[in-house]
Amino acid sequence: MHGYWEQFLKVALAHLLAVASPGPDFAMVVRQSVAHGRRAAVWTSIGIGSAILLHVTYSLLGIGILLRSSQLAFMAVKFAGAGYLAWIGIKALASRPRHELSTGPAGAEEALSRAGEPAPRAAWTTGFLTNALNPKVTLFFVAIFVSVVAPSTPKLIQAAYGVWMSVATTAWFSMVSFFLTRERIRRAYLKAGHWVDRAMGVVLLALAAALALASFG
Repeated sequence: MHGYWEQFLKVALAHLLAVASPGPDFAMVVRQSVAHGRRAAVWTSIGIGSAILLHVTYSLLGIGILLRSSQLAFMAVKFAGAGYLAWIGIKALASRPRHELSTGPAGAEEALSRAGEPAPRAAWTTGFLTNALNPKVTLFFVAIFVSVVAPSTPKLIQAAYGVWMSVATTAWFSMVSFFLTRERIRRAYLKAGHWVDRAMGVVLLALAAALALASFG
């Protein structure tokens, strides 16, 4: 990558600002962390990072520009993303209190933490679809590969940028997962977790509504 470091730093900085800003990915990792624990949250983070490679692939192939130029196709992506977030949000709103905590035997907290925990593949799929169906991510990658990355940059170098962004995304959300699944935070959740779930459900529904309304803008 000799001679491309300045371009790489611009890409890395833009990506850092984008991945650290609150959005559907962050909201999903927060919910997975407090609702299902570290393993589910990390697999969700890996799914989000994997979806980055999808965006990079269609950007390299020029499909991203075609998608952005087709109003019908782009609107379909927006509604698919809004529908998925709304579905997850409704499931979160249906969360019920964990009454067993007050009367359960030793180790009940851990058992309740594991109860209903999605399998690694399911958690990965949740993260992947949350990111892949987010049209704002599509716009971000189209903008990056059109305005920041020079057309003369070799495809192999561009692919390396994408791998970096995928790894960095996974690392960032995994770090968030580890922080949110610390024992003190998990214990607090298990005592009033249904309210946290419902709050995250409202957030996800708000994001879905904003995404759907943006389709008419």
